[in-house]
Order: sequence, then C-alpha cells, then structure tokens
Amino acid sequence: MSELNESTSGLTLRAFLVGALLSACIGAGTCYGANVVGGSLISVNFTTGAALFLFFFFVGGVNSLLRIFHRPSAFTGGELATIYVMMMVACAIPTVGLMGYLPPLLTAPFYYATPENDWATIIQPHIPSWLVPDPSTAKAFFEGLPKGASIPWQVWILPLLAWSVFLLALYFAMICMMVILRKQWMDNERLIYPIVQVPLDIIKGEDTPGYINSFFKSKLMWVGFLIPFVIQSLNALHNYYAYLPGIQLSYYLPIFRNTMSIPFFLSFPTIGFAYLINLDIAFGLWFFSLFAVLEKGLFNIIGFHSTEQSSIYGVGDYPYLAHQGMGAMIVLVLFGLWVGRKHLQGVWRTVLGKDGGEDDSGEILSYRGAVLGLLGMLVVMAFWLWLSGLSSWWIIVLFLFGTFVIYLGLTRIVVQGGVAVARSPMIASDFVILSVGSTALGSADLVSLAFTYIWSADISTFVMASSANGLKLASDVGIGKRKRLLFWAMLLSIAVTLGASFWVLTRESYLHGGINFVGQGGWSFDAGARYPFEYVSRAIRTPAETDVGGWIFTGVGASIMGLLMAAGRRFLWWPLHPLGYPISVIGYPVLTVWCSVFLAWLCKLFVMKYGGPRLFRKSRPFFLGLIAGQFVVAGIWLIIDHFTGMIGNQLGLT
Repeated sequence: MSELNESTSGLTLRAFLVGALLSACIGAGTCYGANVVGGSLISVNFTTGAALFLFFFFVGGVNSLLRIFHRPSAFTGGELATIYVMMMVACAIPTVGLMGYLPPLLTAPFYYATPENDWATIIQPHIPSWLVPDPSTAKAFFEGLPKGASIPWQVWILPLLAWSVFLLALYFAMICMMVILRKQWMDNERLIYPIVQVPLDIIKGEDTPGYINSFFKSKLMWVGFLIPFVIQSLNALHNYYAYLPGIQLSYYLPIFRNTMSIPFFLSFPTIGFAYLINLDIAFGLWFFSLFAVLEKGLFNIIGFHSTEQSSIYGVGDYPYLAHQGMGAMIVLVLFGLWVGRKHLQGVWRTVLGKDGGEDDSGEILSYRGAVLGLLGMLVVMAFWLWLSGLSSWWIIVLFLFGTFVIYLGLTRIVVQGGVAVARSPMIASDFVILSVGSTALGSADLVSLAFTYIWSADISTFVMASSANGLKLASDVGIGKRKRLLFWAMLLSIAVTLGASFWVLTRESYLHGGINFVGQGGWSFDAGARYPFEYVSRAIRTPAETDVGGWIFTGVGASIMGLLMAAGRRFLWWPLHPLGYPISVIGYPVLTVWCSVFLAWLCKLFVMKYGGPRLFRKSRPFFLGLIAGQFVVAGIWLIIDHFTGMIGNQLGLT
C-alpha cells in the first residue's frame, strides 16, 4: 500500500476514492436527470460530457483552492488522469449505456403481456427464471408501489448476480481488447483521440506555475466557452419563459419530393471535435453523410426497398443499407487488424514468452493477462448466452462476432474521427437474424436475443470506447510506475456506477412508477421496453428466410470500403478517408453532425492554408472552449431544473 500512496504516482488512494465518488455521482445523477428531470443527457454518446462537467469544476475549483492555500495537497496530473479515466468509464453505464434498459427490459415481457399479444405463450415460457426478477413485481415497478409499501429489493438479487457475471465478462473483454490494440493505435498509427483533448489540456495546465491552471487563463478558450454557454442558457430560459427569445440551432431542408430531408444542425462539441481531426477524415465524414441521403432518396423515388424484418435500431427503414453499412464495418475492423498484424504477432510472441515480442511494461495489463483474459471472458460470455437460451454454438459465435465487430468498429471511428454520436448500421441480434433468417432460429433463440438489447441495441456509448480514450489520457499524462493498478480503478468505477445507477432507477421506479418518467425514461419504460419482444414475437409468428439481397448489399458495402481503404493507403493524394462510410447510412443522430463537421473542416482548411500549423495551434483553445462550454452549461441547467422542478429542459448535445 505504500507504493499506492506515493505522491509521484497518479494511482493514489485518494485518487481512487475521489474517482469512485465522482463515478457514483455520474451513475446516480445522470440516471436521475435523464428519467425524473428529463433534462440534458450528459452521459449519452461518446463525449463523456458528465465527466467533463464534473472535472471542469473539480480542477478549476477544488484543485485551484488547494493550489492557493496548500499547494502540496493539490492533486497531481497523474491523479487527475486516474480520476478522469474512472469517470469516463462511469459514463458508459447509466441511461442508454446500460442501466436505462436493464431493469425495464427484465420486467417488460410480464408487464406488457396481454391476451392480444399472447406473450404468456410465445415469450414467457422461454425466459429462464434466474434471468428476471419475480414477475409479480413487474406492475409495481412500472406503475409504482402502493403508499406505505416497501421496495422489494430482494427480488433483484438473483438476476443482478446473474447479469453481473455476463456484464463484467463483457467489460473485461473490452478492456483487454483495448490493451492489446493500444500501442498499435496510439504509437504506430498515431490516432488523434479527439474526445480526450479537453481534459488532457486541463491536466497539462496543472504543470504551469501560479495559482490558476493555464487552461483557465486562456482568453480564447473563454471566448469559445461563452458561445454555447450563452446560446444554450437563452434556450433554457426560453423553456421557462416562452416570451424570452430562443435561438434555433437546427433546420431541415426537404428533398426528393419530401421523402427525405437534410438537417442543418449546429453542434458546438461536434465543431470542436471535428476541428481537431485530419482534414481528409472530416471531409469523408460530411461527404459520405450527404451521399447516403442521396442513396436513400433514390431508393424512395424508385421504390426500391427490402421486405426484411429489420429492427428500428441502426438503419431500420432501409435494411439493404444496414447490410451495406455492416459490410463496410466488417472490412474496417478486419483491415485494421491486418494493418496491425506485425504488432499483433509481437503481442502473441510475448504471450508465448518468445523473443521478438512487444514490450508490455507500459500497459495496464500484461499482454499474456490481456490475451488469456479476453479468451476466458469470451468463453464465459458464450456459456452464459447458452444458458440464457441460445441453443447452438454457431449462433453464439456469429452473435459474438457481430457484437465485437460493431464495438471495435465504433471505437475506431470515435478515437480516430471524434464522432461522438456514432451508431452501428445494424445491431448484433439483427446481424444474426438477417444473416441466416429467423427460420433457422428457434423461439428460445429469439427470446434470448431480445434480452441482448439491454446492452447491444442502442449502443450510443460503451466501456470499450471509454477505455480506449482513458488509456490515451493515462499514457499522455503519465500516472506513475504502478500503471496496472489503473485496471482495478476502472473495474471499481464500473462496480460503483452500476450500483449507484441501479439504486436510483429502481427506487424511483417503485416510488413513482417507471411509466411516469420523462425524457429518456419515457422511452426506456414504454416503447424501448416493449419493442424487443414485439420484434421477436413477430419473428416467431411469421418466420422468414434470409434475403439474398441483404448478402449482396453486404458484399457491396465491404467491396467499396475495401477499395476506399486501399486507395487511401496506396495514393498519398487521395482526399477521401473512408472512416465515415460505415456509419453514413444512419439517420438521426449521425446525419445531424454533417453540417457541423463541414463548418469545422472549412475553418481548418482556411487556417491551414493561410496560417499553417502555427495558427492551428493558436486557434485550438477556442474550439476546446466550444466543447467545454456545451457540457458545463448543460450540467448547470440540469442542476437548476432539479431544484426548480422543471421537466424536459433538454439542450442539444449532438
């Protein structure tokens, strides 16, 4: 324990405690804010906005006071990095990251069962008893307990233990993958990791002399900060007092005989993130988004659509385009692994103890521990899925393949392109059902896949992306010799956040009724909770064969992606980076970022042409301020709304 408390290490006991406390605040606060207050969703998407909000005041307030009154007590850069990594991981748990769906979906097949939908016959017999709480408590969970009744916490013990096994295996596997790929992405390919640039600048600002962090002394940063702060405050006040003017940040232009529209949406964080990335990546992001609009419009005009039973997640209205995007995503992941094959071979040599392996002394896990941990967790996940109802090994393998292709692909897009609202064109359960047809699956298989929606459907954020960004932050800041303690800090954050968010959501559900929630909670307890079982019940009643057209479009997407990636590597002059192609087919919210990315691309193009790298570095604080200002103002108004009783005061965070 003595080494844990060394002042030169970021992995101190107080850093662990503060990180755990702030993670609990994120778990409880964002869950309460999303469901009860119905305010801004600051833990949704890959921005980890809740972490940035708390960190902004912790460093600018608490640590500044410590620097003034007793400088030796101030938190070091390594400690601040540890705290922020824990908070980033925490942001992946509440609301739509996991907890927004876990309790509602475990009770929905009983609460929403009616004689008309016949779920009592179609769905319920295929649900293992250990997977869900006592069905008799479902009504109280959705509608609230009678006055004076106590919350039946005991009915959740067994299902929570069962789900904890799977979720910890999933998160452990995600962290292991990021440990294995960290050096390839960070050192060999030098990806930018735009999401961590604001906290990174804040932490590095602590190295400056004086009482105030240099980040907070930047006038240009405050100019950028005040733009979203003022505009969004006016919009928040407009929701309180309708006679006050609001500022419209979006406009939709109808095209293709009003069958499609192009959104012009001004997102301050997106502008900030996109300004940090390479010009070719930014160009590809907005170009492919508009190209996908053209593709959908042509489909609408000529009436070319698939009859597949695709879910609403991903590109539900255009199943063929979902296949196209998934084919591109598969190539993105496999091509990336091929590019990093030399590094992966070195990792494998290290695992086997052979000469010529990769040095793993700077990793939070040894390569042997990461590889064996990954393989072990995949076995645990496969066994758990088999127990939950997936009957065949090939279904499990296909499902896990689709799952981790999606996670790895989206993580790559986030850390390289800074696309905070990235979504997958297809979810893993759809990948299985549409690939082989629902006729190849039994009723138990389909019901088991419905429960995977809890963690694999609306994947707007997840632990793998947070871990990747966290490892970048820890590497750039330096957290001392005992870096491998960071792994345990991340697990502690996951456990604390799971507990805090579950406690808040379950307590409020039993006290007030989950169907009475607003904002995200209104969706999670209503349509979001019903939809997975409605979807699989249709598949059970009317099984369908696989559509050959889907496989053709998968091949088309894979071929185009392969050609684009090959062109980018072969021709230095090639201007179109394919990173945005797999997600370009997504509608809301991915399509809404094109305008902001275009503005950032245009600004950076002008800056680099007439001012070069020097002007880019000088202008950078302004764009970091745009990012920070958005999440700080959103967090402040969330707190104000809680105390005033305001409901549904959401500020756009896309």
